[in-house]
Amino acid sequence: MSEDKPEKQRIIQEYVPGKQVTMAHIIPNPLGGIHERLGIGNEGAIGIMTITPSEAAIIAADAASKAGDIEIGFVDRFTGSLIITGPVADVETAIRAAVATLVTILGFTSTEVTRS
Repeated sequence: MSEDKPEKQRIIQEYVPGKQVTMAHIIPNPLGGIHERLGIGNEGAIGIMTITPSEAAIIAADAASKAGDIEIGFVDRFTGSLIITGPVADVETAIRAAVATLVTILGFTSTEVTRS
């Protein structure tokens, strides 16, 4: 290369999402018509998860539905969102089972299961 021109550097950046459960939360006694506003018909507790990569929400929904007497209110394979409803104990069991499945079988990084 010529001494007059500095050598150009090329930088390549890639986005590589980690495998993680970013949120796992239980609302035991939702008030104020939250079910209706979310468009989910079942009364009871609400469990919410966000997961990356987003397709793993399908796996979490399957694990949750096998672990407790819950209804899948919403699952989105494009955003990684999962909403479940049902009796408090079943929602908690289902959320914990979904987290455990992703962590133990698929090697995801977890977060604490929280309640409000």
